Amino acid sequence: MTTPSAPDDGRTPRLPHPGTGRPFPSPVPPGTGWPDDPADATTPVAVDAASVVGLADPGAGLAELSARVSVCRACPRLVGWREQVAVEKRRAFAAEPYWGRPSTGFGDPQPRVLVVGLAPAANGANRTGRVFTGDRSGEWLFEALHAAGLATSSESRHAGDGLTLPGARIVPAVRCAPPGNAPTPAERDTCAPWLRAEATLVWPTVGSVVALGRFAWDAVLRLVRDSGGTVPRPVPRFGHAAESVLARPGGGRVVLVGSFHPSQQNTFTGRLTMPMLMAVLRRAAALATPDRVRGPVGDPPAGGASSGPPTDPEGSGGT
Repeated sequence: MTTPSAPDDGRTPRLPHPGTGRPFPSPVPPGTGWPDDPADATTPVAVDAASVVGLADPGAGLAELSARVSVCRACPRLVGWREQVAVEKRRAFAAEPYWGRPSTGFGDPQPRVLVVGLAPAANGANRTGRVFTGDRSGEWLFEALHAAGLATSSESRHAGDGLTLPGARIVPAVRCAPPGNAPTPAERDTCAPWLRAEATLVWPTVGSVVALGRFAWDAVLRLVRDSGGTVPRPVPRFGHAAESVLARPGGGRVVLVGSFHPSQQNTFTGRLTMPMLMAVLRRAAALATPDRVRGPVGDPPAGGASSGPPTDPEGSGGT
C-alpha cells in the first residue's frame, strides 16, 4: 500500500524558504521542517486508487488525514507533473524551494463556510504548500475572504505566515497540480475519497459551501450524493451567485453557492470582479448558521438567487 515519497538524493539544490530562510530541496520530503507540514517519514503513502480508499479514513482524524493527503502518489501523471514543475521552476521563483506535493485543506477545523476549488496551481500552491497561495487567484480569494470576516489577513504569502481562517476552510477537489489545470476523470475519481473523508469530518458545522467554478460545483454535488446526502432533481445548474439547498450527509441542510473561479481568465476579462466575489462570500457567511437554512431541498434560501443564472462557460482554474 505504501512507498516512500520522492527521495532527496542530495543532488537537488537546497534553497531558502521565503518565510523561515531554512533550506529545502524540491520537492520537499515529509517531516523535514517545512512550515505546517502535517506529515513525517512514517506517514503511510497511497500509491493507487485502492490504497487511497483504504487510507482516506475519517476515523484517523483531520490532522492524520491531512498528513496522508500530503504524501499521496496515487496518480502517476500528476505526481510526475507536480515534481517536474518543482524541479524546473518558473523563472520568477527560481531561487525558492517548491513544495511539490499534494495540497491539503486549510483553515478552521470546524468551519461554517467550506470553500471548494479545483486543484493546486503548478506555481502557486504546488510551490508554497498552501492552497490558493502564491498566485493571482489566491490574492483575489483571500482579499474577499478577509472582507467577509473569514480571514485574519487579506494576504496569504506562504505556509507558516500566521494566517488563519476563522469559520472557513478551503479544500481543493483534486489535491495535485494537473497539467493545464485539467485533471482527467480517472484522476478526479481517484482523489475523491480524500475530499469525501475531509468533508465527513467538517459537515457537522458547515452551513454553506462555496464552489469556485463549475468543476468544484459538480464535485460538491457528487460529494453530497456519494456521501449519502440528497441532491435535488433537476440537478442544480452552476452560475455565479447561484444557490441551492442540499440535504447534507448526516442530516440538516447546507446551501451550495456558486462563484466564478478567480482565475485570470475570469478576472482579467471582467467576468468576475472583486465586488462580485466579495458579495458571494459575504452571502455564504450570512447563510453559514445551519439552522438558518430552511425550505425544501433544491429551493434557494430566502433572499437568494435560484440555481439557474447564466452558466459560466469555464469558470475554473488552479488554486
